[in-house]
Amino acid sequence: MRYKAPPPPDDFKKISLSTEDIVINLAANQYHHRVPRDNTHAYFFDTNTQGTKNILDFIIQTECRQFIQYTTDMIYGKPQYLPVDIQHPQIPFGPYGQSKKAAEDICREYRKKGINITIFRPRMIIGPGRLGILEKLFFLINHNLPVPVIGSGKNCYQMVSVFDCVSATIAAMQLGCPNKEYNLGSKNPPTELDLLKNLIKKAGSHSPVIPTNGKIVKAMLSFLGTIGLEIMYREQYMIADENYILDISETERDLNWMPRYSDQDMIIEAYSNYLIQAGMSLPALKV
Repeated sequence: MRYKAPPPPDDFKKISLSTEDIVINLAANQYHHRVPRDNTHAYFFDTNTQGTKNILDFIIQTECRQFIQYTTDMIYGKPQYLPVDIQHPQIPFGPYGQSKKAAEDICREYRKKGINITIFRPRMIIGPGRLGILEKLFFLINHNLPVPVIGSGKNCYQMVSVFDCVSATIAAMQLGCPNKEYNLGSKNPPTELDLLKNLIKKAGSHSPVIPTNGKIVKAMLSFLGTIGLEIMYREQYMIADENYILDISETERDLNWMPRYSDQDMIIEAYSNYLIQAGMSLPALKV
């Protein structure tokens, strides 16, 4: 699979920035599309890391001094304690998280040059147009097929609404883009089993939820990946059976922000969007 490198810095000359402008960098290569087997490192780093540097190299030449960078919770890797706060060690599992960690390092260098940079680390962002791996899950539920989970499913699964990301971004803008990193996630996430069973019930589906042996499933997914038959990528499945909860207390305190949407609300809305996107009639979800 071929990929396009980010535009050369000369392209930024078409943009005019002033002291009143705030630049928000959301550009990223992720796992929403099939990742090339060759030059995987470059696929992520060209956009996520070098692309970030290109933008900051341009901004430093202008009067603009406010920047918001979105990275990911995947920079943390396996949780070493809960909840995962912004001081948690950063040991990402793969190239996506590594490229975002490198982008953060670049941002910290440009803070020293006088640019105010707020860094957001969201959990899995849910909202219109962002189905991602959930599309496979929703297909199973819509067709009353078994829904396997990696591990027991007793671990908590946290997401964040795209609308809560927007409100956090606005809060940071109003404060002049604080030079700090912030986690973004939901409040009081349920267990994966509770999340799925509630969605299945409300969707009127008869899909059974099937817990599995996490170690065996991960080994199988790893093998499939080596032969080019990825069902999930390593950075996705390695934390699938982990209790993974981000500490959002500093975000709430510093930005006077609080997530409005629960994980249950988000996944039900996402399922409805899946049906609409697939051109299927939208059933009345059960209360």
